[in-house]
Amino acid sequence: MNLLLADSWISLGIAIVFGVLGTISMKLSNGMQKLKPSVYLTIFYTISFVALTFAMKYIELSVVYAVWSGIGTILVAVIGIFHFNESVSAKKIFFLSLIVIGIIGMHFGDYLS
Repeated sequence: MNLLLADSWISLGIAIVFGVLGTISMKLSNGMQKLKPSVYLTIFYTISFVALTFAMKYIELSVVYAVWSGIGTILVAVIGIFHFNESVSAKKIFFLSLIVIGIIGMHFGDYLS
């Protein structure tokens, strides 16, 4: 893997982390009623989208978006379950696992044919 491609994957990781932080801030903002989480929401999503832009420089758009949204969804679901006491069920775990399979498929799909 060349250095520029590695930098794109690092940027994607940063985008995922800050996207998740933005989503958590959205929950904590109580519909934008609380100032501090609302400000964090804006900052975190701005960082996430800037990092996404850098990630797309050397990784395909479809892969970047699938990984960002998929891993972000999984992380938010896990945080929701453990931090916000959201429900967990076999169906929820099953469908989250389908997201993981989809992400792997998007990334490695071109190599398998």
